[in-house]
Amino acid sequence: QLQLVESGGGLVRSGGSLRLSCAASGYSLEHFAIGWFRQAPGKEREGVSCISSADAIPYYSDSVRGRFTISRDNAKNMVYLEMNSLKPDDTAVYYCAADYLPLQGVCRLSVNPYGYWGQGTQVTVSS
Repeated sequence: QLQLVESGGGLVRSGGSLRLSCAASGYSLEHFAIGWFRQAPGKEREGVSCISSADAIPYYSDSVRGRFTISRDNAKNMVYLEMNSLKPDDTAVYYCAADYLPLQGVCRLSVNPYGYWGQGTQVTVSS
């Protein structure tokens, strides 16, 4: 079975940057679409960014577009989320998720298609 482990979270000041990593084991990520999600206390889990299995095309939510960058390295079985210009509203637990053989190879920012999830990493942005 596929396992995902996030790392790179921590405490950062407003305007700072963090780089999150998602390490996969058990299967190659070549045939998976990968998504990054976040959940703040009392809020629904929100899709932040995803990257397709076909052509590694990235997608972003409106709230992070222009500030965050997703990338994947299939040879290393790794996915990354570079977060810049962080705001206090970005504070949340961030999760990596994988969708096996997604339809047409595309990724989605909704929770439902993803069957594999990591345990999350805490990101806290101070004002």
